[in-house]
Amino acid sequence: MKIKLTSLSLVSVVALTSCQTTNPYTGARQNSRATSGAIIGGLIGAGLGSLTGSDSGERRRRAMVGAGIGALSGGIMGDYMDQQEATLRKQLDGTGVSVTRNGNNLTLNMPGDITFSTDSSSISPGAAKTLDSVGIVLAKYNRTLVDVTGHTDNIGARNYNYRLSERRANSVANYLRERGVVPQRLYVSGRGPDKPIVPNNSASNRQLNRRVTIHLRPLR
Repeated sequence: MKIKLTSLSLVSVVALTSCQTTNPYTGARQNSRATSGAIIGGLIGAGLGSLTGSDSGERRRRAMVGAGIGALSGGIMGDYMDQQEATLRKQLDGTGVSVTRNGNNLTLNMPGDITFSTDSSSISPGAAKTLDSVGIVLAKYNRTLVDVTGHTDNIGARNYNYRLSERRANSVANYLRERGVVPQRLYVSGRGPDKPIVPNNSASNRQLNRRVTIHLRPLR
């Protein structure tokens, strides 16, 4: 399926299962796995790279290399992620968005209460300013894969929570794309209530579970 973004045509590769969801770009109903979302990739110049490989990371890696984005290796990788981490921490200080590191992977955790209004997938004005900062950093450090994942608490219908988490993740991914993050780096998913960081046994805990995470992995 071809999607027109500004003046470029992109190929959206969608993970298929028995679940029906609404395509966030066209509004059409489609087969999609709620926990996997859509891979946004395949800029002109990337050829068929985004359509091959054993998993989403490999498909994106091929697309990025095909579009002229170089891979990282050895000591360069650690230094590159050190610099990106330091820049993100500086930019996000005081915003409520946490930055955690595991090896050479970085995760930004955006609490739902500062990113979206209740039951909405429209990014709040305050969160927009934060995402402006994130977009600037990710556009500068472009040699990373970017996984954007939406999460909810366990209140309400399970299928609705999946769709809401996916819509919110798509809103964040689209906002980053508009700020210069190239689409073939992005993978968007909604996990609904399946990955809580704390038990959903109190209002304060459920608030923590309502979030969007941005996971950064170096392009190898």
